[in-house]
Amino acid sequence: MLPNPMKRTLTPRGRPTALAGGRSMLALARSGALFAWLLAATALAGSAALAQSGAIVVENWARQSTGKTGIPDGWQGQNWGSPKYDFAVISDDSGRVLQLRSDNDSSTISKEIKVDVRQYPILQWRWKVVLLPKAGDARKKETDDEAAQLYITFPRFPSAVRSRIIGYIWDSTAPVGTIFPSQKVSTVTFVVVRSGEADLNKWLTDTRNVLEDYKRIYGEEPGESVGVVAVSINSQNTRSRAEALFGEILFKKP
Repeated sequence: MLPNPMKRTLTPRGRPTALAGGRSMLALARSGALFAWLLAATALAGSAALAQSGAIVVENWARQSTGKTGIPDGWQGQNWGSPKYDFAVISDDSGRVLQLRSDNDSSTISKEIKVDVRQYPILQWRWKVVLLPKAGDARKKETDDEAAQLYITFPRFPSAVRSRIIGYIWDSTAPVGTIFPSQKVSTVTFVVVRSGEADLNKWLTDTRNVLEDYKRIYGEEPGESVGVVAVSINSQNTRSRAEALFGEILFKKP
């Protein structure tokens, strides 16, 4: 990987610059270390994605072994805090999916990939939330927990201050359609795609035009490709529990 984001930090939803030596891992986790890590990622010369006609598949879990627990093959974990990675590849009626659980922790996995959203602007994914973190609300630092988070990173140099991250989230409280900057890191912007309990325990397919979202948020087209995709679950701020599942994640042409 070029470079290894696990050796650096981001500076949330939650749900990468080098780690500050004098700060505890707990403090880093609470201050948004997840995003410091994502920010440190750079675009790759190649793509780890699976190719389909008119689409770039980030992950469909089909190549993962059923019953695989922890960090899935081809993904990488974080290097801060105490992630439990209570993840498992399971099978349901729709095929293999990734199950994520959180019990007062924050766990994030990422995959390096290169996608030009000017050619493949549509992000599409399947997800299901089973349990929301109690009173989670990404609009506030102290309640920034979400059951399901999908992050798209546009690496820029210097990464710690110029990279841009869009986080598509299922929030417990913030209204659907709300777009707002992270209260922890100014380079992160959240887009609330789903909210609340109305659609719990249902498989849903959502799509976003990342190019249009980028232009809406930043007022310009991206000058770089997507470099990292990450999925995350967290419940440590609200000291509660959460559970979600992710199916296929892909970028496609309009």
